[in-house]
Amino acid sequence: MEVVLFLTWRTPHHCGAPPLAAYAQFLAGVPGATRARLHVPATATDPYLNDRDAPSLVAQVYFRELDALESACGPNGALQELISRRAHRWNAEAVLSQQAMAVRAFGVPQPGGAAACTYLVAYHGEPNDFDAWLGHYRANHVPLMLRLPGLRALEIHTRLDYVSALPAARETCVQRNQVVFDSASALTAALNSPVRHEMRADYEASPPFAGHNTHYPMTSHAVSGIANP
Repeated sequence: MEVVLFLTWRTPHHCGAPPLAAYAQFLAGVPGATRARLHVPATATDPYLNDRDAPSLVAQVYFRELDALESACGPNGALQELISRRAHRWNAEAVLSQQAMAVRAFGVPQPGGAAACTYLVAYHGEPNDFDAWLGHYRANHVPLMLRLPGLRALEIHTRLDYVSALPAARETCVQRNQVVFDSASALTAALNSPVRHEMRADYEASPPFAGHNTHYPMTSHAVSGIANP
């Protein structure tokens, strides 16, 4: 099963936009990485939610196996330089966090291209019964998500244990979702479709979950030139 590392930056507004081109060039050369994406905040309208504290930048770095991810996160790993406060000035005031997760990808009727707007979803907390909660999600919620109009890609990420020497706080989300559309307007249309209302009803019928979730619309940039696709 493929694994992915989420790296999250939260910076003060005066720091400005992240240096996406430089970070993409760096990620393209990370040994063992098979693909990567960079996400920055976008604007979309959800009739049920309005999370305003989106991170300044989220990087997703994929690996075929956990050993490769842990090597990249090691004391001498390639990702140390990416989040270095000395190597990249934009990192100087950033609050950094990390989480490695298992990737569960689902086929969609009409996969999309490089241009994308992603609804990044995270579940912070703990289900009363993990098997019941995740089982319900996969059996009931995922099929509804796959019916969202304009959906171009869908991944569900679940937590795993990993070793990392990166100087970034660890997040412990039980699950993250990556729900991808062509644009912010396409995401807004899907979020205001009848399927979204069915999803809300299913969420309210889910097994108990002690915690909260966040939903952030993000403009997504696929990193090109990775040597190990």
